[in-house]
Amino acid sequence: MKRMHIHIAVENLDTSIRFYSALFGAEPTKVKPDYAKWQLEDPRVNFAISNHAGAKGVDHLGLQAEDADELTGIRERLAKAELSVFDEGETQCCYAKSDKSWVKDPSGIAWEAYQTMEDIEVFSAKTSAAGACCAPKEAATQSCC
Repeated sequence: MKRMHIHIAVENLDTSIRFYSALFGAEPTKVKPDYAKWQLEDPRVNFAISNHAGAKGVDHLGLQAEDADELTGIRERLAKAELSVFDEGETQCCYAKSDKSWVKDPSGIAWEAYQTMEDIEVFSAKTSAAGACCAPKEAATQSCC
């Protein structure tokens, strides 16, 4: 079953961790000096915060697949939306090794479709000049309409 992913850029990580822990009634499942994540079952969401993006607020949204077949299905639906999809492939981002694709919706919001293969100890193997925290330059600057 797919899981909704929301990543929010915050100014103060500690204050935000306290707020979201109270809101969700749960402590984060992963905490790093610059990042926290709640892998919630109710609501079924992967909710992450970090202080990596320039602008505060919603950084990107996504759908997290549990296996390769689910990821293929999401990618097929993205292709039907007739928007430019950037298949990033295997990458390291948000303390995880994942297989990812990116698209911007008609309003310019970055969406990722991904499957996490394993946790890692670094936030990202690369940095992005614009857009979502881990979005490749192609996805951050692509024209969607």
